[in-house]
Formats: sequence, C-alpha cells, structure tokens
Amino acid sequence: MNNRNPEISKGIDWSLIGIYLLLVSIGLMAIFAATYQEGDPVMQSFLRFKTDYSKQFYFFVVGTVIALFILLTDSKFFSATANLGYAMGIFFLILVFPFHSPIKGTESIIKLGAFNFQPAEFCKIFVALALAKYLSRPETDFTKTRSQLIATAIALFPAALTIMQKETGLALVYFAFFIVMFREGLPSVILVIGFALAALVVATLLFEKITLALILVCLTLMVILLMRRLIRRRRGLLMGIILTGAVCIGIQYMAVPFAFKHLLKYYQVERIYNTVGRDVPEEYVMAHADELKKSGGKKKDPNYNVKQSKIAIGSGGLFGKGLLKSTQTRYGFVPEQRTDFIFDTIAEGFGFAGSFVLMAVYLLLLFRIVTIAERQRSVFSRCYAYGVAGVFFFHIAINIAMTAGLAPVIGIPLPFISYGGTSLLTFTIMLFILIRLDADRQMVLR
Repeated sequence: MNNRNPEISKGIDWSLIGIYLLLVSIGLMAIFAATYQEGDPVMQSFLRFKTDYSKQFYFFVVGTVIALFILLTDSKFFSATANLGYAMGIFFLILVFPFHSPIKGTESIIKLGAFNFQPAEFCKIFVALALAKYLSRPETDFTKTRSQLIATAIALFPAALTIMQKETGLALVYFAFFIVMFREGLPSVILVIGFALAALVVATLLFEKITLALILVCLTLMVILLMRRLIRRRRGLLMGIILTGAVCIGIQYMAVPFAFKHLLKYYQVERIYNTVGRDVPEEYVMAHADELKKSGGKKKDPNYNVKQSKIAIGSGGLFGKGLLKSTQTRYGFVPEQRTDFIFDTIAEGFGFAGSFVLMAVYLLLLFRIVTIAERQRSVFSRCYAYGVAGVFFFHIAINIAMTAGLAPVIGIPLPFISYGGTSLLTFTIMLFILIRLDADRQMVLR
C-alpha cells in the first residue's frame, strides 16, 4: 500500500529524484575527502557548520526544504511569474555593481554575512523560465527573425552583465540556452556558423596570421571552383562567397586580436593559449603590460593548475587509491580542489572506474531530462526542460574537460558535486521545478 501523500507524489518522476540524491551524496563524499583533516571528529564536524562538507550538507538540507515547497506549488505559478522572475534576476545582477565584494578576481559576488551570494548563478533559473514563457506564447512565430532576436536577447542580456562583473565562465553558460532555440526551430545554419567561428578562433591560435590568411584565400577559391555551375545561375552567390572569405580574414586579423588585447584579462589569454599548447604571443604580453606590472609579472608556471589536475587524474589508475588515501588531492597540490577541480578527488580516489560511473550517472541524468522534455504536452514545460538539460550539459562537459586540460580553465562548478551553496541551491531549484512541471505534464501551460 502506498502511504505517500498523493498531493506530493502524484506524477512525480522518482527516478530523477533518485539520481539527484545520488549525485549530492557523491558531492558530499568528494568534498569530505578533499577537506577532511586527520583527527577531526566526523559527526561533530558535519553538525557544527564550520567545515566545507558541513556547510554543503546544510545547504543540501535547505535545498530539500525548498524542493518540497516547489513540489507543493501549482505548476501554473512558474509560467505566470516567469517574466517577473526574469526582471528580478536582472535587478539582482545590476545590484551586484554597487554592492559586490571582489573575490578571487571576480566582481560577481555579494557578501551576506558568512554567505556569498552570486546572482549570476541564480539568474539561470529565471532565464530558463522566461525563455520558455516567450517561446510558448501563441503569438510567438519562431520562424521570424524578430522572434529569434528577442529570444537571443533574453538569453544573452544576463550574460553581458555577468561579463561586466568579470565572471566570463558563468557568462558562457548562458549560450547553453541556444539548445532550447534549436529544438524550437532555430535554423541549423546558425549552428554551422557558430561552429565555423569557433574553428576560426582556434585556427588563429594555431597558425601565424599570414599563413591562416593564405589558407582562407585558398579555401575561398576552392569553394568558388566547386560551386562554379551554381554561381553561373546565381550571380549574387559569388559576391556572398567572396564577402564571407573577407569577413573571416577580418575576424582573424582584427576581431580576435582586439578581443585578446582589450576584452580578455591576461590570465584568460594565457589559459586559452595553454590549452592549445602554445605560448602567449609577445604582442598580447605587451598589450597587458600594465596588468602584469600590477600583479608582479608573469607567473612562473601558468599551467600549474592543469598539470596538477592531470597528475591527480592519472595517479588514480584503474580503481583509485581510496577515499582518504589520495596524495594530490588530500595535500593541496591541486588548487581549488573543493570547487572547480572537485572531479580530481573522485578520479584519484576511485580511478577510471569511479570516473566512468560518475559520468554514466550524469549521462543518465541528461537522458532522463530529455526524455521528460519530449513527453510534455506544454511547449512551456518542454522548453524549460531543454533549458535545464542545456545548462547541466554545459557545466558537466566544460568542467570535466577543464580538469583534463581539454578546455581553458574558466571556473564553473560541477553540478551537485562542487562545493558552493549558491551553486547547489540553483541546480536543485532548476531540477525540482522541472520535476513539478513534469508531474502536471498533461496540463498545457502558457
């Protein structure tokens, strides 16, 4: 006999809640393994709110209470207040500018006593809801350019504010909302253009300017040669191909250098070049001379974090060294061990097998969210679900790639695993709003 409260349990996807509890448990274990000091009383440490794993546990308790409130909330509340929530999120982001506390190079955090509040994290919830609200409106025709531009503005305006707060990593997460737009009909050519631009930027890091310019000219001529028959029928096509080639060369010669000299900090430029295995060109070093002078000059080993991370991952072997027997992660060789590089604790402690299990759980989480998205009757619920999937996928993929040296270190947390109250509460709220909407999946929300 089912004794659960039917008002709470009806329609709830318990498998998703089970995955959530499993990931939070893994996170608590990883934070404990990274920060536990020999001789500390374990149970007392968990209850005193003084250690990182104790604080994370209490944030989980707070998250559980919030999750219960969400499950008891009418699904219509989330669609009805989506625009108000977005306005509130933007207000909090703007509030950061006069009241922020500079912490580790970022100006995106407001200190509230013993707590650090980062509005850029919470704003992802409001963007997911507001974007779903806009795309589900009967009058929204997403085949029109105007609607596509409005949806893009909804997603990227908070990103622009976040960049101004020197939090580039979190700002990039907002690009995950393009997954929602592609699901709802954004032309695939935009995706192709996006990947092409990314490939062009990477190419500017790998090749000298004149060499890459010659390659682009050759590619332009090759395209003209291959499409010569079509060009004869459509005269304007030739001009379009030539203009595209010229724009690519312009991006390589002007746009990318401008961004690296004036928009990015030196440490960001350094991390990007380290990822592709190259030293920072002298022109960029000279452009950031004042910044380097203030910081005391170039670091001796700018790739230290990633090197130590790779050592930690590699030293775990097949089955790992054990929970509290790791060396790299137990003795502080890996910086930011409890936050950005928490994956190393699992990789060193439980080896390839443990890492594989964690990634399998994440894959199951993403698969389950997409499955839930596709069974929704409401466009609002489906769009929100894809927004959640996009944000989770971006965080998981970039964080793990970052720790393995496959992506620049941009400082974004691993969902439910990394230490941080704002991060844990944000992901918990996002997930349980989805669970609440899915419980009413037969309802059409607007």
